[in-house]
Amino acid sequence: MSTTAHESAKSYVVLAANTIAFTVCFAAWMLNGVLVTFLVDNGVFRWDAAQIGWLIGIPVLTGSIMRLPVGLLTDRFGGKPVYTILLLFSAVPMYLLSTAHSYNEYLVYSLGFGLSGAAFAVGIAFSSVWFARAHQGTALGIFGAGNAGSAITTMLAPTILRSLTDGGANLEGWRMLPQIYAGALVLTAALFFLATTNRKPAQQRTFIQMLHPLRYVRVWRFGLYYFLVFGGFVALAQWLVPYYVNVYTMSLVTAGLLATIFALPSGVIRALGGWISDKVGARATMYWVLGSTALCCFLLFFPRMDIQSPGSGVMAAQPGVVTAVSANEIRIDETSYPLVARIPRQIADDDLLLLPLIETWQEPRVQVGDTVEKK
Repeated sequence: MSTTAHESAKSYVVLAANTIAFTVCFAAWMLNGVLVTFLVDNGVFRWDAAQIGWLIGIPVLTGSIMRLPVGLLTDRFGGKPVYTILLLFSAVPMYLLSTAHSYNEYLVYSLGFGLSGAAFAVGIAFSSVWFARAHQGTALGIFGAGNAGSAITTMLAPTILRSLTDGGANLEGWRMLPQIYAGALVLTAALFFLATTNRKPAQQRTFIQMLHPLRYVRVWRFGLYYFLVFGGFVALAQWLVPYYVNVYTMSLVTAGLLATIFALPSGVIRALGGWISDKVGARATMYWVLGSTALCCFLLFFPRMDIQSPGSGVMAAQPGVVTAVSANEIRIDETSYPLVARIPRQIADDDLLLLPLIETWQEPRVQVGDTVEKK
């Protein structure tokens, strides 16, 4: 990577093309979260939970595994040919997905279009060679905003499916959706090839030399950070749609909208994170991101629950015999001790509870005729 890269008009054209291509690829990469949910929810295919998990996860697996070899090819041949070929190759199994009639066919085609997830490695390497080191955080942050493509799928795909299937009257209309995505990948490949100029790193290395950074623990540690943060994002972006549909019985459109609320801000915040990294340093930015994310996950960790704990009791001022007991008072001889009665709180299942609700009440532990000591 050259540290003396000089930004020009071509630099920003390449960055824009990289970001758009990554957005389209990410939208395609996340398709199964919506499409598989639709197919199972409408009875087109009768897949069990394990099969659904494989179909949603297999494109992610392909895209993740292929990032290293695709990144090496980008360093060797430049981003323009590699990105163009990747987009075209991803479009083929995406189109074939529309012809699937069995679980195995769907699984194989999903494995193929998962290659679109490797676009991240191409865009990172191709963007880096066009910008000086001092500006790479901002540039890569802008490029990373393309992961908002997942929001495009969760927001638009359910509505498109409803239109293609005439509101469920013609369920076979779903087969047009993968064809639309395949067309978008081919069109993006053509525009990317025409708009960009190829550039390779100034210092050409062999593939063995490119793998030398894997010797350093720091590289693996950074990979672990990325595995946790981005892996968690991808998992939620995929699984929120079927989760909302199955657990909360939402429509696919509503579930997609709520998943979009989660996924869309990630694109904007990536650009901001890149700019902050250039200003205050990547390490400090990473600590803030990991810390705040851990806090939010901790707050989401707890399910709805009731916790009962002993509180303050009522002590007898004088010894005596219990003569009356009710939910509101205990009478000892002629002395009355009032109790805090429990008033049940009505909480609907769809009420939004941001903070815990505390209820306090007292229950009698004595019966009429019991002898009570002082205190």
